[in-house]
Amino acid sequence: MKTPSASKKDTEKRRLPRLRLSNAQVIIIGFAAMILVGAVLLMLPISTADRKGATFSDAVFTATSAVCVTGLVVQDTATYWSAFGQAVIITLIQIGGMGVVTVTVAISLVSGRRIGLRQRSTMMDSISAPQVGGIVKLTGFILIMTAVFELIGAVAMAPVFISKLGAGRGIWYAVFHSISAFCNAGFDLFGIDGKFSSLTGYHDNAVVNVAIMLLIIIGGIGFLVWDDVRTNKWHLRRYRMQSKVVLVVTLVLIFAPALWFFFLEFADEPLGVRVLHSLFQSVTLRTAGFNTVDFSLISSSGLAIMIVLMLIGGSPGSTAGGMKTTTAAVMTSTAMSVFRRRDDAHFFGRRISPDTIRDAATLVTMYVLLFLTGGIVISVVEGLPLGECLFETASAVGTVGLTMGITPSLGIISRIILIALMYFGRVGGLTLIFAVTSPTAAPSSKLPQEKLTVG
Repeated sequence: MKTPSASKKDTEKRRLPRLRLSNAQVIIIGFAAMILVGAVLLMLPISTADRKGATFSDAVFTATSAVCVTGLVVQDTATYWSAFGQAVIITLIQIGGMGVVTVTVAISLVSGRRIGLRQRSTMMDSISAPQVGGIVKLTGFILIMTAVFELIGAVAMAPVFISKLGAGRGIWYAVFHSISAFCNAGFDLFGIDGKFSSLTGYHDNAVVNVAIMLLIIIGGIGFLVWDDVRTNKWHLRRYRMQSKVVLVVTLVLIFAPALWFFFLEFADEPLGVRVLHSLFQSVTLRTAGFNTVDFSLISSSGLAIMIVLMLIGGSPGSTAGGMKTTTAAVMTSTAMSVFRRRDDAHFFGRRISPDTIRDAATLVTMYVLLFLTGGIVISVVEGLPLGECLFETASAVGTVGLTMGITPSLGIISRIILIALMYFGRVGGLTLIFAVTSPTAAPSSKLPQEKLTVG
């Protein structure tokens, strides 16, 4: 028999409101928590080479760039951070690239904990899976293949780095850059050859260039494409429509810009180097952040193409950021349907739903507004040319990490803008909107419709 005091406590517990977070809220809080944890670790004296610890501003900026797999830095990764600091950064990159939710589930799987329906639903949203069924098995496959790809990349690059840096350091460099490339992060340790030099010292090394490019592409095409390749092998007709769209758009966005760079930007280079430069810039621009050439030598039209590629980014459910290849494809197909006076946009004999088109249009509008507004504000605050600032904001919101060299000198206001853009670009615009707005019931009536002329 319960005592009166026990009954009273039970009643109070029942009356306490339970805090139920939506999947979108779980995702954005998870990323924010990892950024704060990373910043605290980077502020420890052991994290910097001078054993003084990073300032709060430097630590938060670096942690955000790492978790959001961007690559923009205010301190050179190789010379400013200690081995411990570099280990913290690459751990944040791995967690951010795979997704905080995915890593949390992986820990639960290893520890033998049961994954409930609520967790499975969050996992589904985190990796953009189409359904809850089989999500745990898919997550396990993703984790295994991530380890395999990163190991292969490290093994391929290790001999090159060992020959220059010795066994211990060479292996560390191979592992670090393999993870950074696969996660589309763009962090590098080659400041030992010159601060913020990235991979310019290996601009003509075919092994490093090809390994980095393949890791970027594999990490950026999306986990669902991996699943299709595993399930259907070379039977392309059996692939999901999304996988087909991703593969086609990815190929177009690699080779079309590469032709531009080959004929108009690197015409003075030897043929072999010219091919490497053209392909590498075309691949790295969509959220990876490594560079092998001096961007100050690129023409203004070439920089404009770079900005467009940075804004598009990688594919849904991948380690990459940006508006996503599918968004660009949907908007292009919608425009083509208007040109041809057709009612519906479509791919591979399948119509695109109006909801998908609205989401794509919303994303494009958000990214363009943030990119332009951020660039204009930074230009005014810092007194810098608008072109350089727009390149910086496109790099941040697309989670690319490439820069015209102005990042380290930016003031606190500009850093806050870039931090916000990196965070937005990684967790996704629609995820943030859904997290801060409550769902509303569909209205029972609609407003009168009237035609509006556009164009």
